Formats: sequence, C-alpha cells, structure tokens
Amino acid sequence: MNMLPNETINFIQDLTPLVKDTKNEVILCVPYVDLFYALLHVQGTNIKIGAQNMHWAEKGAYTGEISGQMLKSIGVEYVIIGHSERRQYFSETDETVNKKIKSALAIGLKPIVCVGETLEQRENGITEKIITSQVEKAFEGIKSKDLDKIIIAYEPIWAIGTGKTATKEDANATIMQIRKKLAEMYGQNEAEGVIIQYGGSVKSSNARDLFEMSDIDGGLVGGASLNAEEFSKIVNFDK
Repeated sequence: MNMLPNETINFIQDLTPLVKDTKNEVILCVPYVDLFYALLHVQGTNIKIGAQNMHWAEKGAYTGEISGQMLKSIGVEYVIIGHSERRQYFSETDETVNKKIKSALAIGLKPIVCVGETLEQRENGITEKIITSQVEKAFEGIKSKDLDKIIIAYEPIWAIGTGKTATKEDANATIMQIRKKLAEMYGQNEAEGVIIQYGGSVKSSNARDLFEMSDIDGGLVGGASLNAEEFSKIVNFDK
C-alpha cells in the first residue's frame, strides 16, 4: 500500500531507462488507484503491470472488492493471489486462493500465486508439509495446459520486511520441493516449465546469489522495489 498516482508515474519514468535493456521480465504490481496511470505510462516500454489482489466473483454484492473482469477491462495482465499479508491480515485461505486462480485464468489474467511458511512452522520443521499442502490446495482443479500462465512465488513469511533472508540454499531447496510437488501433480516436464520466484527481503546485494541457484527463477520484491535505482539493480542482477 504505497505510492499515490503521481508518485507511481514518477517511479515508472525513473525506472524505464534503467531497465530498458534487460532480457528479464519486469512486472509492477501496484495499488488499484494507480493501475490506470501505470498502464498509460508503461506503453512502449518493457514493463508490465499487475494488480495486488482480486475477487473470484465476476460481479455482485461484494462491496469494496475488485473483480478480475474489472482488472482485465483496463489492460491489467497479472494479479498477485494469496500474498502472505492477504492471508495474515485479511483471512485469505488456500480455498479462496484456488477460487481466485480459477477465476483469473478463466478471463485471461496471469496469476502470481504466493506460498510460504511462518517462523513457528519453520522452527517446528514442517516447512515442506505446509508448502506442499498450499500448492496442492491452490492448484486443485487447475489443468496442466494452464501452468505456463501461472507464476509461483515462495515467500517465507518470517523473512518479509524483517531484513532476514532465507539462505540461498534453503530458498532453493524449498523451491525444489514446490517443483517436486508440481511434478507429482502434472509431470516433470510441466513442473520444469513453471516460473517459481523467491520473495522475502530480496535486495540488490543478495539478488545475484539467489537468482543464480538452480531452481529460483526470479524475485517477488517488496520494500526494495520502492526505489527505482535499487529495484533496477535487482532486475539487472545478471549484468
């Protein structure tokens, strides 16, 4: 919940020249009121725009909610689903995540699906159990033909905004478990094709180490994305 429309416009104007030569995909997921302005100002650039949440219903008596159709109608391409803050503060569940993924895919939005464990769960040694369960429930009823439209973001809740980061080995090992679960559900080839990101205090100083691991395909960047120069260094980690 950051940046007013004018701040968003300024941010995009600052970021655009810094990332114009990257071969990496750049997606900004901005608050609802910033979406239209962001979409206008990324035209002709390599930056794509996503929303931070959506409701699963097409329309109805859901005051204060935004449907996928509303997002699609203005040109939004991506939507974050099941972010840990949505789960923690707004009662998002694996079941609502599943309904939102299905709704997003049905209208051509590309979901960025978040999974992750709490510090307590990690310390109890049940990270794998929690993560694989979240994946299994989130992807229930999702067809293999739709996998290439979905991004998964592993975001250990204990590492978000705390300055703590999973070691690159731990992050990679957990993402390997996610891929293993997808392989059980859909087959190895399909699982290999899914983009799985790491999120949790990603910054320019650790981006290269994380992204060069075997199974980490990019980052879901939080606080470090609020500064155009810092974020561009993460995008350009391979230069």
